Amino acid sequence: MAKKVAVIGAGVSGLISLKCCVDEGLEPTCFERTEDIGGLWRFIENIEDGRASIYQSVMTNTSKEMSCFSDFPMPEDFPNFLHNSKLLEYFRIFAQKFDLLKYIQFQTTVLSVKRRSDFSSSGQWEVVTETKGEEQRAVFDAVMVCNGHHIVPHIPLESFPGIEKFKGQYFHSRQYKHPEGFEGKHILVIGLGNSASDIAVELSKKAAQVFISTRSGSWIISRVSECGSPWDAVFHTRFRSMLQNVLPRTLQKWMMERKMNQWFNHENYGLEPQNRYLMKEPVVNDDLPSRILYGAIKMKPRVTELTETAAIFEDGTVEEDIDAIVFATGYTCSFPFLEDSLVQVKDNAVSLYKYVFPPQLEKSTLSCIGLIQPLGSIFPTVELQARWVTRVFKGVCILPSEKTMMVDISKRNKKRIDLFGESKRQMLQTNYIEYLDELAAEIGAKPDLLSLVLKDPKLAMKLYFGPCNSYQYRLVGPGKWEGAKNAILTQKQRMLKPLKTRTVEPSHHFPVSFLLKILGLLAVVVAFFPNFSSSNLSV
Repeated sequence: MAKKVAVIGAGVSGLISLKCCVDEGLEPTCFERTEDIGGLWRFIENIEDGRASIYQSVMTNTSKEMSCFSDFPMPEDFPNFLHNSKLLEYFRIFAQKFDLLKYIQFQTTVLSVKRRSDFSSSGQWEVVTETKGEEQRAVFDAVMVCNGHHIVPHIPLESFPGIEKFKGQYFHSRQYKHPEGFEGKHILVIGLGNSASDIAVELSKKAAQVFISTRSGSWIISRVSECGSPWDAVFHTRFRSMLQNVLPRTLQKWMMERKMNQWFNHENYGLEPQNRYLMKEPVVNDDLPSRILYGAIKMKPRVTELTETAAIFEDGTVEEDIDAIVFATGYTCSFPFLEDSLVQVKDNAVSLYKYVFPPQLEKSTLSCIGLIQPLGSIFPTVELQARWVTRVFKGVCILPSEKTMMVDISKRNKKRIDLFGESKRQMLQTNYIEYLDELAAEIGAKPDLLSLVLKDPKLAMKLYFGPCNSYQYRLVGPGKWEGAKNAILTQKQRMLKPLKTRTVEPSHHFPVSFLLKILGLLAVVVAFFPNFSSSNLSV
């Protein structure tokens, strides 16, 4: 008999979890508190409690070829970076293609998820929901928590002495929708993440002056990278990932600093990170440097005090006549429907095996999908999490002992601190390709590059030097997709399609990049077969 699975939330994580359940022969039921799918990516004008909120102009920071689900490429005419409405359109097409809507109960709030009295033997859960004021109870064999971590705003007012005196308006960034109403005002934005920079840039086109206050600075990158390619298609390759694993940390960070400063000198713009050698997630924003150059945005250090109308900063400077303060200070992880002991959250850090499973449960029938912040697209990440989870639920994949999982959690946490630091913003941070490969290995879907070099060298080259996108994890193993190879080989034409709106005579250049790839591949072969090369020399 198929296992019944409760999926909480019909956003990105919830939709892909539904599909993975169906693929594995499980029986999912999804509970969505609103009237529609899309979660974070469905813009609405009003702010609702318990629901993620975005501003009207939100665009994706990861490109379509790096963000699509592994067996469902985005339409080739879609732009490389999508407005939230366009991404929602993709989710609707996806849900329709795989007939997922029939599994969703809309306008249904999950009130509680509790272990049944016989949990140690059955692993079952009692889920209490509410629909239009009516409570219902149901028993499920497993639960996938997909409600996201951008719901409960974090506003550290205690760190801003004098906030109670401030006469202007102040609010969290989740309340921001559009720049109308801020014309001619002086605005202070607290924070320097993606939301902070987006909001500051947008407001600077209407406001008299915008200030950004940052404690530690950040690297800023553009969506447009080498030769006009999307940044993540250039940055996230297996070759670059290999270099990160073999090069000394000092050299890696020196190279990263040089790379980040190629676009503009971050020090001159007041943006250079305080600890520039941490591998922190860069901010993706095409306009911030130019708005600083125009003088429309001014960078400021940490706020030490607020008065009725002014902000005082740690360098002693004062900015008068502040009309509004936007706190782009992140979110707090919250699972109000779970017992506190199930998913332990401390300072926004969660104690989960591979960011997914609570290690202390007798039965591995509870999982958290999407409670992570990879240095890359979240969509392929949550898909691989869901593929792994559903196979664990099915009994095909087995988790190690609690002791082994706790050791892994501890090691992972130490590595995270070493790479990304200890700030609240970095608590869910992880390397991208390394983590994807780790999940893929759990289900037998990680591609074998060495065998591919012999069987299909052209494909091996694409996998190693090209963008590491989700199609790679459909070449082998369970869920193998016959279209995966073609999707990999044709990804460039889907990137170029929306750009080719004007016919231009092609120019012909010697492909130096191809020669570099050949040399790189030879270096890898020599690295993997050192004995072979030395034995040849001795003959």
